[in-house]
Amino acid sequence: MTLLDAQQFDPAKEKRRKIRIAAVIVGVLLLAAFAFAYRNWPEEHVVDKFFTALQKQDYETAYGIYFHDPEWRQHPQKYPQYTYADFYRDWGPGGEWGLIKSHRIYVSAGTKSFGSGTFGNAGGTVVEVIVNHRAEHARMFVQKSDKTLTVYPF
Repeated sequence: MTLLDAQQFDPAKEKRRKIRIAAVIVGVLLLAAFAFAYRNWPEEHVVDKFFTALQKQDYETAYGIYFHDPEWRQHPQKYPQYTYADFYRDWGPGGEWGLIKSHRIYVSAGTKSFGSGTFGNAGGTVVEVIVNHRAEHARMFVQKSDKTLTVYPF
């Protein structure tokens, strides 16, 4: 094939090609935006389940979610640092938040590390929750590795 034998330029085919390339680029950008917007969804879901259990006054289930151990009743001695009685005192009707009637996830932010000691250097997510329409928000830290909860102290 020589230059004189080349195929005729087809503007419609070139336009379709450009449209396909643009559609792929837009699709990739939308997928990236969606992934970024929902990057903390698993941790937000855990916190939502926790507050839903508290709202239903199912404190035993909430305690299991707190430690990511639904079978905690089989081995309560595994959690001597924060017993169920302490948990009920903190999160029950007489706790800081009172009887929880409503909650809504407000915002979440990932952290690379959370100090040292109890939390180690593993990353996690801080999830801020509006409880009972109060101006002060509850802040929960969710460990990414095992989905355990802790009250965020800052």
